[in-house]
Amino acid sequence: MTAQLDEVLLRSLTPSVLGILVRRGADFAAAEDAVQDALVGAIRVWPADPPRDPKGWLVTVAWRRFLDATRADAARRRREDLVDEEPAPGPTPGVDDTLQLYFLCAHPSLTPSSAVALTLRAVGGLTTRQVAQAYLVPEATMAQRISRAKRTVSGVRFDQPGDVATVLRVLYLVFNEGYSGDVDLAAEAIRLTRQLAAAIDHPEVAGLLALMLLHHARRAARTAPDGSLVPLAEQDRGRWDTGLIAEGVEILQAALARDRLGEFQAQAAIAALHADAPTAEETDWVQIVEWYDELARLTDSPIVRLNRAVAVGEADGPRAGLAALAALDDSLPRHAAVAAYLHERDGDLVTAARLYAEAAHKAPVLAEREHLTRQAARLNAHRGH
Repeated sequence: MTAQLDEVLLRSLTPSVLGILVRRGADFAAAEDAVQDALVGAIRVWPADPPRDPKGWLVTVAWRRFLDATRADAARRRREDLVDEEPAPGPTPGVDDTLQLYFLCAHPSLTPSSAVALTLRAVGGLTTRQVAQAYLVPEATMAQRISRAKRTVSGVRFDQPGDVATVLRVLYLVFNEGYSGDVDLAAEAIRLTRQLAAAIDHPEVAGLLALMLLHHARRAARTAPDGSLVPLAEQDRGRWDTGLIAEGVEILQAALARDRLGEFQAQAAIAALHADAPTAEETDWVQIVEWYDELARLTDSPIVRLNRAVAVGEADGPRAGLAALAALDDSLPRHAAVAAYLHERDGDLVTAARLYAEAAHKAPVLAEREHLTRQAARLNAHRGH
């Protein structure tokens, strides 16, 4: 059993093991600590002595860790009668608890932002750093937020699962991190959203699934063989997955027909317009701007308005895009990159090169940083000639 296989296997088993402990009566924070201890033990023991039933091994060891911690805590001695319920070694039923845990983490005792952060960290497999990047806050701030969320739910019995909106937000953040970050979670997010769509008749669940499928359809074309990013306008559209696009569009059309528009349906409509264009030049930017207007009305998000500025620049010219951009805070993530692109299209290569370099310095992901650096170098070389 290789170290790489251990890591993949452990990540896939963690949500189910955590779910078993929660269902057996462990509060969430204690269960997570126990599972983490079991994972450390697995990394130490499995290379020399791999278990026949990895999940059963993890459940047994994690449960023992939980019971040990419980007995050491005088305030929780009432849990000692659960010792007899310790799972026996042997095969454990293969139940997927992941989606259930997403709902449990979205507990009413937590604010939506704390619930999302806790779920991403405890169930989604993201590091605190990655969660902080998703929320655009410093890592130390996110660490404190997650710790507070753990304390809030410590000892709470999860008989009041959270709402669908919070779970959808978590799934989308997990998908985005898997799509552009260090951990490949996009396929898992799609799988869980499919489960949710099959269980709940909700237009925003359908909208999120459509959005994921439309974005995922372009994944193969997003990077060059050397790993560098390929901008949407330069992607080989022949590499897009037409099956996923057709499925996403069909799901979106059915959701929009119900006339209960939400932010994920609006985002999916924008993605569908990109997918529908045979070439970048034939993109219907006017309609995309209209959808961004709807999305801004629904969310009042500065990031939406930043993306809208790009669309305005394509539909009405770069100066119109720059005018839309001028109304936004220049400290927004990727503001400098958008400004660089619009200035380049407007012919101001000096300003564009400076802004590309500035954007590269701020980029949170290595591939994005390298792409922006190459853009700055390209313009500087052009000026040199």
